[in-house]
Amino acid sequence: MAHQHVVILGGTGFVGRHLVPRLLGDGHRVTVLSRALHADTRTALPPGAELREGDPFDAGFLRDAFEDADAVINLVGILNEDGDSGSGFERVFIGLTEAVIAAMQAAGVRRLLQMSALHAGEGDSHYLQARGRAEREVLASRLDWTVFRPSVIAGPGDGLFCRFDQLLRIAPALPIGRADARFQPVWVGDVVEAFARALRDPASIGQRYDLVGPEVLTLAEIVRMTAQARGRHRAVIALPEVLGRLQAEIGEHLPGKPISRDNWRSLQTDSVSDDDGLARLGIARTAVTPLLPQILGAPARG
Repeated sequence: MAHQHVVILGGTGFVGRHLVPRLLGDGHRVTVLSRALHADTRTALPPGAELREGDPFDAGFLRDAFEDADAVINLVGILNEDGDSGSGFERVFIGLTEAVIAAMQAAGVRRLLQMSALHAGEGDSHYLQARGRAEREVLASRLDWTVFRPSVIAGPGDGLFCRFDQLLRIAPALPIGRADARFQPVWVGDVVEAFARALRDPASIGQRYDLVGPEVLTLAEIVRMTAQARGRHRAVIALPEVLGRLQAEIGEHLPGKPISRDNWRSLQTDSVSDDDGLARLGIARTAVTPLLPQILGAPARG
């Protein structure tokens, strides 16, 4: 396998912290771009990763960063924006993707691996619509692209089980809207493996891969499993539609936005797929529920 120079945007995020050491272990040279290199940014990445500080929307900075790259990986993403206009998602997903494509073309780099989301472009949420428009920019770019479309990604420090774990620590009961919304959580290690294999396999060029796990879980089941893994007895209250909407409206204005209007819109589209993109890459899917103690840092139980 030829070793490559891989430049990663979003390399200090959840997936990036797992992907960077894997690519270094494969012998690749890895450069991570970051807007601000704080001490915690540096400690989030293993020795051997190169860090470059700069504005990813600066065409000159990106072009220089890509100058001797063999491939670019764009992992940048947000789950919420300031306000509810869609402009925050448009900037992060569409604007940044356009900047990356232009800089790659200017630097003569052809290989792009783009993180997207399952059902990008579907439904009414600003998040999914912006993801879909970013995908269309990639497909129209004439680069050697590969697009990954995961369901919710599970692993230590994730925004799914770990997020609910934090809420369940303080809440004797947890009311949730769209309790029957369905997900196929995908193990972060499988996502990392998909990127690593696609990077070295030219057959992945021009392909989009749905990344989903083998288990279909409702939102209520995810919350209950999280509580049980910690040995907590918590009531999960499924809210009717009108109260679920009200919860999202209230959450929109709370610190950290535990749930937002756009989260609510996203929940209207089940995050499941019949297309096993992992199998197409030769990867056996990992069930996440047996790994809950590892995800949460809870002791394993017999």
